[in-house]
Amino acid sequence: MRLYVNVDHVATLREARGGREPDPVRAAVAAEAGGADGITVHLREDRRHIQDADVRALAQRRGTTLNLELAAHPEIVRLARRLAPHQATLVPERRRELTTEGGLALRPGSRRVQTAVARLRDAGIRVSLFIDPDRATVDRAVALAVPAIELHTGRYATAPSGSRRQAAALAALRRAAAHARRAGLAVHAGHGLNYENVQAVAAIAAIEELNIGHSIVSHAVFWGMEESVRHMRHLMDAARRRAV
Repeated sequence: MRLYVNVDHVATLREARGGREPDPVRAAVAAEAGGADGITVHLREDRRHIQDADVRALAQRRGTTLNLELAAHPEIVRLARRLAPHQATLVPERRRELTTEGGLALRPGSRRVQTAVARLRDAGIRVSLFIDPDRATVDRAVALAVPAIELHTGRYATAPSGSRRQAAALAALRRAAAHARRAGLAVHAGHGLNYENVQAVAAIAAIEELNIGHSIVSHAVFWGMEESVRHMRHLMDAARRRAV
């Protein structure tokens, strides 16, 4: 199972004061040293944390596998086409939200998402869609001919530990992941995963990649980025071994 580390909130800390530190690119290097398979950043329209220069530096850095999260906004899509990250993950975006609140609403005939998918794919970029874990939405992603999806794990992550609500959300993730794999999609997952709840999701065989950011960055305040990624990597791998 791959681990992609989101370094957005390293940039959040930098932007709180302005200036150059802490540097999300340096955080990415430390994350890779700790076992990250790739780096994720979300370039928002309002540039509240990650900036264009950060994406450019990561996209051009030798050895970094970059997953760029973006809304289906023409300006950001044009930038993604120029920088050509390994993968672009289309996500919903609202200006007033603190963090992404749910998956893309893939309505039939949604021109904006269709256009963004086509333009990114034409530039040779692998496209993933961030969606809620339900079969109908997975089927709409299949219809858009993308190679991958990322399942939104927020409902699972915010449910009380051991509750029926958490068990139901985990079961929904399992069903959606299995359905997507049968349809030929690569399945990723993320949002709200942390050191306490990651293992149940890491044990889902149909999921091949997790995107985790805020919890790792928070842990890194006390333990450093490299050690924090190494700890998350250990938890994921242990869960995977037990699931085999």
